Amino acid sequence: MYIIKNGTIVDPANNIEGLGDIYVKENIICKVVMADSKDIPEGFENAEIIDAKGQIVMPGLIDVHSHFRDPGFEYKEDILTGAEAAKAGGYTSIVLMCNTKPVVDNVETLKYVLDKGKNTGIRIESCSAVTYGLKGEKLTDFEKMLEAGAIGFTDDGIPLMDEDMLREAFRKAGDYPVSLHEEDKTFIKENGINHGKASEYYGIYGSPREAEISLINRDIKIALEEGGVINVQHISSKEGVEIVRKAKSVPGNRVHAEATPQHFSLTEEAVIKKGTMAKLNPPFREESDRQAVIEGLRDGTIDIIATDHAPHAKEEKDKPITEAPSGILGLETAFALANMHLINESGLSVSKVVEKFTINPAKLYMLDRGTLTEGRKADITIADLNEKWIVKEYKSKSSNSPFTGEEMTGKIKLTMCDGKIVYRD
Repeated sequence: MYIIKNGTIVDPANNIEGLGDIYVKENIICKVVMADSKDIPEGFENAEIIDAKGQIVMPGLIDVHSHFRDPGFEYKEDILTGAEAAKAGGYTSIVLMCNTKPVVDNVETLKYVLDKGKNTGIRIESCSAVTYGLKGEKLTDFEKMLEAGAIGFTDDGIPLMDEDMLREAFRKAGDYPVSLHEEDKTFIKENGINHGKASEYYGIYGSPREAEISLINRDIKIALEEGGVINVQHISSKEGVEIVRKAKSVPGNRVHAEATPQHFSLTEEAVIKKGTMAKLNPPFREESDRQAVIEGLRDGTIDIIATDHAPHAKEEKDKPITEAPSGILGLETAFALANMHLINESGLSVSKVVEKFTINPAKLYMLDRGTLTEGRKADITIADLNEKWIVKEYKSKSSNSPFTGEEMTGKIKLTMCDGKIVYRD
């Protein structure tokens, strides 16, 4: 039993933002009282008081794009260590990608992931692969994977190049999202490094924006024609943002889009300065692209903030820039980066930012979460927007991040999932 007192409750789903108290009993949000309540409801006399004065109290954060590398690559991360990173980042629900070994393209592997997730203290979900082995040759058994607990479909990391297969995937998925990695590899010579100032610095060709633009254009067109639910993953280009913006003006569209905290925080200058620690797909681009992503978040073109948490071992990232794998950690710094670059730097409201971490991801995957509504499961995150801290250590098994050693503003103070405190700073 808990009473969370004196905090600023931010619940975009219910259009609530103001001082109030939340009463939690037997994993349920029993009562939300706006303004400080002096009267303790019957049955809460012995409850633990959590003082959230000067802090915000919001629904537990939801990430729709994480890699926990389990099964097959547990030396980078596993489901248990990934969950610890998630808790420290304020997350109570994680949707895992399926590029594991074996790939999550069969019921047995999906069951392994979901069963192991039940031992983490938070809610672990998983997508199914769109195609067997992520090879783009044959669609997985969508019906069987949904019955086994998959909540969506993706070949994340690998674009679907067969248009007819993508059309059929949208039809088979129905109301479930198909999340797409939008990089046409025929344009790319060296991935993870923007074709521009960064590629010139390293004396290579790199990854041009056309790789992203071409596939976003094609895939949104197909989704609109088929009536499919499309989730455009980790947008990095201003042109990509504009394509999504136009698509969202089409009546009846079911278009969603993600932005990562790293893409609204850094530019290609980071890969020049930080090397492989800032190598990721799609790559950091130019300042105009970063600003376009922020504007897309502001006007609702981009409706979800997703981390693309991608752990790699130190020896892998220590390789030369063209040989090291792409990807950086995301879960433990995501909220602070959003606070710094969206709220403080760009003037987005706290509520607008919180909705992109909570109710919007929940809606995409049709999850009964992302809100502080009375009677719902108590998934709650508390954060101090003003606390400064230095990124030093990670709960993740890996440490591949360009933000190591950087000062952050905004600290997760407590994460509660299903009425249990799973992280306390």
